[in-house]
Amino acid sequence: MRHHTPSGSSLPRPRSRVNAAQVGEAGARVTIEEPFRTIIEPFRIHSVEPVRLPTAAERASALEAAGYNLFELAAEDVPIDLLTDSGTGAMSAEQWAAIQRGNEAYAGAPSFGRFRAAVTDLFPFAHVLPTHQGRAAEKILFTATCGSGLIVPNNTHFDTTRAHVEFTGASAVDLPVAEGLQPAARHPFKGNMDVAALERLLSQRADAVPLVMLTLTNNSSGGQPVSMANVRAVREVCDRFGKPLFLDACRIAENAWFIRTREPGYQHVPAAGIIRQLTALADGMTMSAKKDPLANIGGWLALNDDVLAERCRNLQILTEGFPTYGGLAGRDLEAIAQGLREAVDHDYLRYRIRSVEYLGEALEKVGVPVVVPFGGHAVFIDARRCCRTSTRCPTRARHSPAPCTSRAGSAAARSARSCSACAPTAPRPRPRWTWSASPSPAAPTPKATWTT
Repeated sequence: MRHHTPSGSSLPRPRSRVNAAQVGEAGARVTIEEPFRTIIEPFRIHSVEPVRLPTAAERASALEAAGYNLFELAAEDVPIDLLTDSGTGAMSAEQWAAIQRGNEAYAGAPSFGRFRAAVTDLFPFAHVLPTHQGRAAEKILFTATCGSGLIVPNNTHFDTTRAHVEFTGASAVDLPVAEGLQPAARHPFKGNMDVAALERLLSQRADAVPLVMLTLTNNSSGGQPVSMANVRAVREVCDRFGKPLFLDACRIAENAWFIRTREPGYQHVPAAGIIRQLTALADGMTMSAKKDPLANIGGWLALNDDVLAERCRNLQILTEGFPTYGGLAGRDLEAIAQGLREAVDHDYLRYRIRSVEYLGEALEKVGVPVVVPFGGHAVFIDARRCCRTSTRCPTRARHSPAPCTSRAGSAAARSARSCSACAPTAPRPRPRWTWSASPSPAAPTPKATWTT
């Protein structure tokens, strides 16, 4: 087993059960577990896959042949693939064992029963509709609820979520907190929704809003977490305006770990318990099982409304298959069920979050501008700060065909994309912020004051 040693020590160090403190979201001091001094994987590797090691010249040639579009590269030409973790990880021994009992009956398979039991243990919604992956769940939900002239507010829509909303003719509206738009701002919950902005939107256009959505963690803002206080505040606004709240819960286990380590009152609550509390505040959810549930394929739509569930189920049959398999083999349902149980293991979550921090710290050390604090699943490069000037790139980041590859290799770790003219410059000084507690639970995000 190879041990990574960010402290420079070559000796393993027992994990301390505590005793660092940091300022939580409302200004309170939070006792947290001390980070790993030595990152030790909480698993053993049973099998390996050979990796080809192309030379620098071969890699440069492959990039040029692909038009510097990382999606056009052949996977065997990429020895360290940081494009995504979605469905690309190794499954556990227990998941492979569960696959062996996959039942492929068209209807009523016991594999579906085990899948539904695992899902509702963490996400106790009345209806669970399996899909072949998360975007299929989004397609069903927004086809059933959206249309021309309607508006779906979110803290920040993930790209496929936005696409499915807008495909129906509706508008996908992002309502992130101000700190979420500042890559260098250090705030414990930069993924929060701007509750005041949501209230203003609903006050003006409530009749055009079929549902409100929250993405946990907020992938498009750098994998940033959403606080429990923020979810409660959003729920309260939804209740006042009679709007259902749905969660894009693809990375909810990571979000639960951040709540446990950063938000006062949750330090002794298991991650699974935090997930159940988050779920209790929502009316439904979409999930890609290729993310936190640790599977290579799959997803689901879960909800409580019987009438909406019937509409969604009819669409599921048209596009995914019968409701007890939903585009998946029975063995896939078994792998997801087992992955859900393993995704909330504290040793795994601690290792995962710390490993991302380790990568982020290494990039910061060599001057690569990154989004801070580091997200739960990736380190995001601040591509705008890689440009020669401070002016915004003429091509919007998510519409550019070519990623910026001028810093840190391929801007690995989920780099924001920028124009092909991007080039390295010295990073700007990091802003420093002083945080003060919010005056009201309805506006749980602390205010920021610039200091020099």
